Amino acid sequence: MGFDRTLVMGIVNVTPDSFSDGGRWATTEAAVQRGLRLLAEGADILDVGGESTRPGADRVPVEEELARVLPVIEQLAAACAGLDRPATVSVDTMRAAVAVQAAQAGASIINDVSGGLADPNMAEAAAQTGATYVAMHWRGHSNIMDDLECYDSIVADVRSELASRVDALLAAGVRRDQIVLDPGLGFAKAGEANWPVLAQMESLQSLGFPVLIGASRKRFLGMVVAGPDGTPVAPAQRDDATAAVTALAAAQGAWGVRVHEVKASVDAVKVARAWRQAR
Repeated sequence: MGFDRTLVMGIVNVTPDSFSDGGRWATTEAAVQRGLRLLAEGADILDVGGESTRPGADRVPVEEELARVLPVIEQLAAACAGLDRPATVSVDTMRAAVAVQAAQAGASIINDVSGGLADPNMAEAAAQTGATYVAMHWRGHSNIMDDLECYDSIVADVRSELASRVDALLAAGVRRDQIVLDPGLGFAKAGEANWPVLAQMESLQSLGFPVLIGASRKRFLGMVVAGPDGTPVAPAQRDDATAAVTALAAAQGAWGVRVHEVKASVDAVKVARAWRQAR
């Protein structure tokens, strides 16, 4: 998916237990309506997920994940096709079987938070479908990821580990032009470790691939805008901070940002684009 500005990916969680909006869009009808609203607010991509990756989350059976996402993807892909501007659907999954069926249902992007590590068949699935494949930095599932925050140099380690994933993907037949990289903010990075990754995004961009930033409502934002007593603000109160990250990421040339609330980030991208063009 080509671009001349940072794309805004709107999150559609078809789950009862996501960290910030679990249950609000858990039915097919509610999720589709949510996606249509995000499209109306300017989303370029709708990222449909049926399995929570919040800290501590357990996995759901593949049959349940499929039942959650496929009807939503089908309807939203049809809605995107009817727009007078480019928009597309992504599937947020770590499973090759879900990725393949989602692509058949109309998804043109596979957003895999495990970067292919959770399912040994995922790289083959990405190659088979030809979909854009987002490979995120990941060290382990949600129930253990907070125990895996151990880095010699956070920026260098994230870059090196993603470079290894790129090598594995290319060896499995995934084309270079399919790959997008995501530094995995919040995954095995609970707090302060996220900031150097964001501030030095050019280190990851130097690998030669587009970069997706997914900071929306995450814990480290709740910490930085904490109240006077140091208590992190609730996830739904982190949208202003999320939009600030969108502006910064777009100013650095991010391919996309993944957000819960679209409108403020759409505006932030416009501001960042104007700023870049005036330099």
